[in-house]
Amino acid sequence: MDIEIPDKTYFRIGEVGKILGVEPYVVRYWETEFKTVKPIRTKSEQRLYRRKDLEALALIRNLLYRDRFTIAGAKKKIQELHREAPEDSAADEQCREKLRSIKQELKAIRDLLS
Repeated sequence: MDIEIPDKTYFRIGEVGKILGVEPYVVRYWETEFKTVKPIRTKSEQRLYRRKDLEALALIRNLLYRDRFTIAGAKKKIQELHREAPEDSAADEQCREKLRSIKQELKAIRDLLS
């Protein structure tokens, strides 16, 4: 039940439903139940889902349909997965520090050229 997410920045709810194989009302329901899904809204209040939203929805769909979790069970499982993620935050912090260093070097180069 793995899905292939097209290489796009934003997805409308109909597209998300087709990619996941569920109706748009199901996507809206999951959005209310799972706080990891936060689509942005256009001026006309249309939902636009980002890639990370789609990945979260795919995880939810797999937990509910493939693994047969209840909504409450899927929420618990997602919380557990987020608790296990601190290892990633150390790597993220290293990346941020590296970016800060590069930014300082670029500023120094800019100052030299000015």
